[in-house]
This record gives sequence, structure tokens and C-alpha cells, in this order.
Amino acid sequence: MNYCVYCYERIENSLTWSTWLTVEKSQALCASCAGKLEMISGKRCKVCSRAWSSSICLDCQQWRELGDNIERNYSIFHYNDTIREIITQWKFRGDYLLREIFRNELKSAFENQFANNNASLTIVPIPLSESRMKERGFNQSLALAEMLDVPVKQVLRRKSGEKQAKKNRKARLKRDNPFSITEPLKQAALIVDDIYTTGTTVRQAAQLLRLHGCPAVYSLTIARS
Repeated sequence: MNYCVYCYERIENSLTWSTWLTVEKSQALCASCAGKLEMISGKRCKVCSRAWSSSICLDCQQWRELGDNIERNYSIFHYNDTIREIITQWKFRGDYLLREIFRNELKSAFENQFANNNASLTIVPIPLSESRMKERGFNQSLALAEMLDVPVKQVLRRKSGEKQAKKNRKARLKRDNPFSITEPLKQAALIVDDIYTTGTTVRQAAQLLRLHGCPAVYSLTIARS
């Protein structure tokens, strides 16, 4: 017996032969809250994970024309109202335990989409600025990366504390690269972050990694807006 980390309702698991004889994945959400999350299923853009009927969406076609620097992004959930509220409460109100909501799906996505085909992948979280880190107390991207139980390298630093969430698409695409690199990375990299919106953030990070010797960059994100 445990409690939903979001609504605090009690979760009761009935005792059966299967639950007694096997180790179940721990549940972070009650059935009601879990039912409000929408996993991305069906056809999706093979580059950015947007729900899309053909192989590559129009946005990614434009990125390709500009010279794209990520191989692909894989997102797990649609960015609906529930995901937005959970991530807001987690990041901006400091409810760190809420990361457990994503643990099982994040590990499953990593193992199925990346681990088997890329044994030498290095996990790279998106960094926060020093001021944002002091304000928030933790880096949500690092918190997600650490749940994958594989080596993590913090080779990027953020130069600016500006919030991407307050910028429109045009402003995001025009801004200077907010990252710097602390050391070259010679293996393929997997960037881990919470939300993929326009894809600018992961591409700015990927640009630096590629310029300093990284042969390929992928990204794994919780939600696709």
C-alpha cells in the first residue's frame, strides 16, 4: 500500500499470485491520475516525436534544410494540461518527489529506443544557470538523467538565466546559443530534458557537442508539446 505522489490518494494493490511471486514496478500515481497522462502512440515524426501521419513533420523538414544537428528526439507523453501542471509543480514549486512519476516510462523508453543500439551513449543533461539553480535547488534534467542508472556527464554550462518558457518560437530561434562546453565529448550523446517544444534547446546543445567532436546527438524528453 502506498500513496499517489500527485493527489495523495491511497493506492491499494490487491494481493495475487503474480504480485506475490514477482517484483512489480512501484506505482507513483493512482489510477485516476495515471489515466490523465497521454502517451504518444501511433504514427509520429521519426525526428521529433510529434504525432504525424508521415515520416518527417514540416518543422523537421525545415531543420533538415538548415542543417540539422540531432539524429532524433524521442518523447514519451503529449504535453497536455496534466503534464503541464505536474512539471510546473515539480520544477517551480520544488516538489522533487514528482520525478518518480516518470521513472518507469523514462527507463523503458531509454532501454527500448537507445540502449540496445547505442551501447556507448553518454547521457548529457541540459544545464541550468547558476542563478536558476540557486532559485530552484535542483536541475530537473539532471534529476531525470540520474534515473537511467547509466553514467552522466555534465559537459555543458548555461551562460544565460533567461527562461525559455517565456519566449515565443521566433525569439527562441533567433537567440544566441546560451550554452558553453566544459570538455569535448568523443562518444555519441543522449541529451535528456523535460519538454521538447520547438527543438531549439536540444539543437543548441547538440551544436556545441558536435563542434567539439561528438559524432552523433540524440535526445530523450518527457513530453512533446
